[in-house]
Amino acid sequence: MAWMAWTWPTAAFFGTIALLLIVFTVLAIRYPETPRVGILRIETTRGDRLFITLLGSAFINLAWLGLSGLPQWGALILCLVYAAAVFRWV
Repeated sequence: MAWMAWTWPTAAFFGTIALLLIVFTVLAIRYPETPRVGILRIETTRGDRLFITLLGSAFINLAWLGLSGLPQWGALILCLVYAAAVFRWV
């Protein structure tokens, strides 16, 4: 794996994604969920909301990098607020 130039932050990122997928799989098996309709007026499940959160977080981070010279920690905080909003209202 040396060709990928793995660093601790990169490994932590992919490890976190893998852990989220495992946790959400266990939750889906243990506590089945019926889809709900939120602010977007589409039916979503936990997995759908996770996907929307990850996709939106990617765009938030890219915009932060391109438009701001501030440290990336600010984008992380913004992403956490965004994730809370998605899981609450979408």
